[in-house]
Amino acid sequence: MTLANCDRVSEIRIRGWRHAYRGLMPQPYLDRLSVTADAERRRARFAEGNGSVVNLVAERDGAVVGWAAHGPYRDGGTHTGDAELYALYVDPARIGGGIGRALLAEAAERCQAHPRMLLWVLKDNAPARRFYERAGFRPDGAEEPFEVDGVPVPEVRYVRTPGG
Repeated sequence: MTLANCDRVSEIRIRGWRHAYRGLMPQPYLDRLSVTADAERRRARFAEGNGSVVNLVAERDGAVVGWAAHGPYRDGGTHTGDAELYALYVDPARIGGGIGRALLAEAAERCQAHPRMLLWVLKDNAPARRFYERAGFRPDGAEEPFEVDGVPVPEVRYVRTPGG
């Protein structure tokens, strides 16, 4: 990913949230999400980055169609020796075309040196949970409370060992 990709990545991320989390999060919250504000935050983070977070983009016919980010696992405020997939989004119009699988495979390959790769997914997001399970991830029993506009939307943690 380059700095020039930030606007498109933010567009994919916001459209991805609105698509994947419809019915799982309050619709007014999803409607308030701003591509412009997200892109501003993304550019600032990208410029401040110390190299620990890896942002990957997938392209088809010269256009960015997906994005993934991974780095050290965040256990509270401390980083562990594990890796974490922070995000994976595909343009909703391109879901089902192998883009997400390719991004996840590339991120997992880059995380081979870590004992485990972990990720958090909304507990009620059945399509995402199936996607990660097909890729060898398994829930490990950890759950995090998450609240959006006063509505609980808990997350569950998934784990995969290298080559898993």
